[in-house]
Amino acid sequence: MKISTELRAFSKRLGHDFARPELLQRALTHGSISTATRPDNQRLEFLGDRVLGLTMAEALFSADRAATEGQLAPRYNALVKGETCAAIARQIGLGEVLKLGRSEMLSGGRRKEALLADAMEAVLAAVYLDAGFEVARQVILTLWADRLDNVDDDARDAKTALQEWAQANGMSPPRYVQTARSGPDHAPEFEITVRLDDGREAHASGKGTKRSIEQAAAQALLDRIEGST
Repeated sequence: MKISTELRAFSKRLGHDFARPELLQRALTHGSISTATRPDNQRLEFLGDRVLGLTMAEALFSADRAATEGQLAPRYNALVKGETCAAIARQIGLGEVLKLGRSEMLSGGRRKEALLADAMEAVLAAVYLDAGFEVARQVILTLWADRLDNVDDDARDAKTALQEWAQANGMSPPRYVQTARSGPDHAPEFEITVRLDDGREAHASGKGTKRSIEQAAAQALLDRIEGST
């Protein structure tokens, strides 16, 4: 299968030259444009999530052999959460090559956090199927290198930090409101808004537990607060 110049450039940014470029094509195909002969990337997303998870768990386990499970878990969550996957996707320009239906494209799909995160996982699965676990592992470790180095900063409990900030500034604890829920029961997607007494708020959405999305919203608001000081 012939690969386009656009996808060849993306492969270079990703750090893997595909022997089977049809795997990359599928990984970049969103459900809004899929057909019977052009399947979407959901199955690859499922696999890529596990490839990423094993790679991160192994890396964290090896990097700090004295760490307890209670210390490793928040670090792991910080590395595999949707926001991190979406950030990596933006870093390598994945949104530019994502194949979307017209309505999804017009609604800003190339910038949507959940779409980017899902596609990033699908691309990792495509690398795994194309070249095996060790190659996929090296691609992941290269792309996630900076986040692995700074994982303790990323793993801090954002909800606790935001509550402490609010109380220190004479406010009530932050309020978390679920503004939307979608997806099947086994893989729900939440949209959460967090608000402070002074009117400041932030939003987060994605797959995972409700608490993980609340953490993402809290972190978004903390970043906004820190950026304004």
